[in-house]
Amino acid sequence: MRHTTHIELENLYDLVAVKLGVMNPEEVRRLTVTDALVDTGATGLCLPTPLIEQLGLTPIEMRRARTATGIVDRVLYSEVQFTILERTGTMQITDLPEGSPVLVGHMVLEHLDLCVDIKEGLIYNPAHDGEWITEIL
Repeated sequence: MRHTTHIELENLYDLVAVKLGVMNPEEVRRLTVTDALVDTGATGLCLPTPLIEQLGLTPIEMRRARTATGIVDRVLYSEVQFTILERTGTMQITDLPEGSPVLVGHMVLEHLDLCVDIKEGLIYNPAHDGEWITEIL
């Protein structure tokens, strides 16, 4: 069953620049995606290149990645701050070809203590009664 979620994305470098007083808050590059695909087969947070460009993210390095179609080269980009179900985290971004959906992988869900319910979609982890419990390694 296909599940989607609402995700807010902000360029983390821009947010830091605001904190340092060198950028106005209204200049932060941000966007909202209302139909991001919750993909437990994906690892992190993956965005199509037009959205990466819109957020003004910086390429960091090339990485080999295993996909459903085989091993491919992907670009790893600077971090975004993301918010899903009122929970916020940060993560580097992996690129996807234009036209691909935004993919929310299992590391994002684990970081925010969220689960996929077959009937309800993305939910707070029921094992924690709605409380956000972070795993510390």
